[in-house]
Amino acid sequence: MKHVLTILVASATLLAGCQGAPPASSPTTSASTAAAAATSPVTSSAAVAPESMARYDGFGDMRFGMDERTFRHAWQGDLAGTATTDGSCYYLTPKWIKSASDFGFMFEQGRFVRYDVGNAKEVAPGGGKVGMTVAEIRALYGNRIEETPHKYLPGALYLRIAGDHQGVLLFETDAAGKISRWRIGVPPQIDYVEGCS
Repeated sequence: MKHVLTILVASATLLAGCQGAPPASSPTTSASTAAAAATSPVTSSAAVAPESMARYDGFGDMRFGMDERTFRHAWQGDLAGTATTDGSCYYLTPKWIKSASDFGFMFEQGRFVRYDVGNAKEVAPGGGKVGMTVAEIRALYGNRIEETPHKYLPGALYLRIAGDHQGVLLFETDAAGKISRWRIGVPPQIDYVEGCS
């Protein structure tokens, strides 16, 4: 009995030692593990870009055709701008916008009909944005683009892309062939060259 007890105590001690000790690794294994870690891409949620809120049928939860009250409820933030009394065109802009030309929501007859973007932060459906070249836009949108000359700026273009819905995406270039601004909206408001002016 004493002999069996000694064997059990020895076995328990041996098992405890094996469980607590880290496995031995050879220098070759450690070096290959370190090399693999160095070449593996690190993925973190901070590195992944947020999905764009731009859509052919609106922006985020706001859809073309919404009245201003419903739009404000869906936006759930402060907006600058006021409706016109005669139902003509006007813009609402988020309070954080420094210049109305950077980002604005167009309304006509009290309905959301278009939004304009003049900053490189926002990304259009399909990946286009301010600062890209015409060649980059052509690579993204292919034969869906209808090109027309700019109304006021010689050498500049409008690049028009019809969406899956009634909405249309329209990029505007400068004379050097870079995207200076873009907008998405429904006809006829998408084609108001001067906005609400």
